[in-house]
Amino acid sequence: MRALAKDKESRYQTAGEMSSELRHLKKLIEFDPDWSKTTLAERYSQASHSNKLSRHTPATSGAIDSLAILPLTNVSADPSMEYLSDGITESIINSLSQLPQIRVMARATVFRYKNKDIDPQDVGRELGVRAVMHGKVLQMADMLVIRTEMVNIADGSQIWGEQYKRRLSDILELQEEISKTISERLRVKLTGEEEQLLTRRYTENIEAYQLYLKGRYFWSKRTREGLRKGVEYFKQAIDRDPTYALAYAGLADAYAFLGLHRVTPPHDILPKARAAAVKALQIDNTLAEAHSALANIKTIYDWDWAGAENDFKRSLQLNQKDATTHSYYANYLAAMGRHEEAMAETYRAQELDPLSPIINVMVGYTAFLKRDYVLAIEQCRKTLEIEPRFFWIRMGFGWAYEEMGMFERAIPEFEKAVELTGGTMGTLAGLGHAYGLAGCKQEALEIIRKLQDKSQQSYVHTRS
Repeated sequence: MRALAKDKESRYQTAGEMSSELRHLKKLIEFDPDWSKTTLAERYSQASHSNKLSRHTPATSGAIDSLAILPLTNVSADPSMEYLSDGITESIINSLSQLPQIRVMARATVFRYKNKDIDPQDVGRELGVRAVMHGKVLQMADMLVIRTEMVNIADGSQIWGEQYKRRLSDILELQEEISKTISERLRVKLTGEEEQLLTRRYTENIEAYQLYLKGRYFWSKRTREGLRKGVEYFKQAIDRDPTYALAYAGLADAYAFLGLHRVTPPHDILPKARAAAVKALQIDNTLAEAHSALANIKTIYDWDWAGAENDFKRSLQLNQKDATTHSYYANYLAAMGRHEEAMAETYRAQELDPLSPIINVMVGYTAFLKRDYVLAIEQCRKTLEIEPRFFWIRMGFGWAYEEMGMFERAIPEFEKAVELTGGTMGTLAGLGHAYGLAGCKQEALEIIRKLQDKSQQSYVHTRS
């Protein structure tokens, strides 16, 4: 121990320094109970002089060709560091999804298990994958400690487990190392191109990268405030690194959602979304996310049908495992009247991201556009089991029942959607439309009055 070192220079120079290191050690013991099984001196020596703190012999039984990476648990004292644990998880998912040999569950599906104490084997069986990785993230000042474990679902054995200690400034190298190690443990033979995909970096600026992670963290919340915060963080990331194509793609996504969900007038915000996506592609025309964002904008705003399809196809050529792009493309195909192709795309999205509420709702919506209202209702019922309070499910029920002339069922569904959202423009418009078709004149006029009142304070779409 340093306090008992013979050499005076090796001892703690102040009581504060000793207290700081004891607190540091206490956190490490809490983070990894196995530390108490050997002497603290031995363990502390390992922590101070080794980046890889533990390594386990892999145990496999058969080929592992499918994987779920559960959200890393943030065990830092600061809950605001949640963006970091989520961002590291998402980055590893995105990297491994590039490999054609492995089926990796998409973000929305695995994040359904966030903050839940569930056995990895149960998760694996539920998702139909052969392996599950889970772990913890601990940040202490400028240090980052990550503990990971990958479990074989067939027999519960550990395929791989490792603990890393790095400086926060080395986060990009750490993510690359984890992704490469996973591919090695799963015995995936990588081509030179695939190895480059695993270690691909979009920026060398760590501050820009952290700001990007914060942007994605808030964007993923899909709330008004979250989207606006996402925009600000993406802009800050671009300020730190003007060549950061991925940050421009994130900005395009955030702007697009603000317009699509009528938070901001589409004619004001969607041109900004287009400009951000175009800028991303000017920097890096192999960025699948930017092609997808641009294709979606060309579909819902520009009505550039040929251009949209070209970008969708290019995006899926670059990353065929992006569930969101498959879902967007399904929406485009349905608009073109190509309903069988649309259903195939939306089912592919569902296969990649089976527990995503919005992906599942889009399966029902695609069936609705095909005028298969029975299938649309059936899919809404299934999605209700995933997320009972997701208002788009109620909207889906309402639209389908409305088209079937079953207004006595449609109206209660729209009313539930209004209740769940607190009365957004879209849900009020849906309810008002159903009232009108059902001949409920006074109720419909009351909805119109509410929308007019809202228009005095915020944007109301002309279709509302």
